[in-house]
Amino acid sequence: MNIAMLSGWHVHATGYANEFNAQEGVKVTAVWDEIPERGQKWAADLGATFYEDVDALLADESIDAVACSSPTNLHGDLLVRAAKAGKHIFTEKVLALTNEEAYAIRDAVRENGVRFTISFPHQTNPAIATAKKLCEQGVLGTLTYGRMRNVHSGSIRDWLPPHFYDATQCGGGAMIDLGAHPMYLLADFLGKPTRISSAFTNVTDRPVEDNAVSLLEFEGGAIGVSETGFVSLCDPFTLEISGTAGCLRVVGHELTVTTAQGSKTYSKDEMSVDFLSPISYFVQSVRDGKDGKHYGIDEAVRLTEIMVAAYAAAKTAAKADLR
Repeated sequence: MNIAMLSGWHVHATGYANEFNAQEGVKVTAVWDEIPERGQKWAADLGATFYEDVDALLADESIDAVACSSPTNLHGDLLVRAAKAGKHIFTEKVLALTNEEAYAIRDAVRENGVRFTISFPHQTNPAIATAKKLCEQGVLGTLTYGRMRNVHSGSIRDWLPPHFYDATQCGGGAMIDLGAHPMYLLADFLGKPTRISSAFTNVTDRPVEDNAVSLLEFEGGAIGVSETGFVSLCDPFTLEISGTAGCLRVVGHELTVTTAQGSKTYSKDEMSVDFLSPISYFVQSVRDGKDGKHYGIDEAVRLTEIMVAAYAAAKTAAKADLR
């Protein structure tokens, strides 16, 4: 399987290319980049062909699929063109900056019969996967509340690349980047969100928010809290889910469940992932010619819809209706 990398803009781009090359029978053979100098160097490092013209890359019949790690504001155009060229698509989150772009990508994927995978890596955390399975089994009863916190020190320690603060390319700051993980996980656990409110602030005087919280209401009455930021240190990923029969807490890779029968902390041997990493899953889906439910186009569109509403709510300081 031959993969073309679309841009080295994202901080995960090199990691994606390396993971593709580590898959059996898979090779990155082509690179395009909106900054030609960067793309030429990256292609040379990968032993791949550099294409200055993305249309020429997409016309190359030897290329089976593309992996998009471009600025988010280029996703809409690049992914529609890739789908129309018959290339299977792996993409960094979020899918697009507007609902209209997301719907156009979804239509192109469906109309052209290509496989699609978006990178939602926290779903492969064994503790989170086990927590999801326990919730589906009804261990916590009816789910009523979820809180997820995903933060790092990128702004206070200045290790994020400057373009991650570019509102035009990124569509925002901490919430649309790091906050995407709590958003897709909350929707995965609690269902369909109906309304959202947001509080976004700046701690380090960046042009985009670096400290952010969104409050989501879900069908059935559950409430979710999505917390993120680039201004926290020594603060592990945290997931809390409450229901009518108990609660659970994930801190990093440790899971503890509490019900009326007592508390249980799960060992590594008791936690398992029953689905693959996003890239491994993508490769398998292309080979098998079918999609599953974990990283699909509908989940990708849902994340864009949530983000659009979260930013609208932050601007208006009022609830933005998703219905």
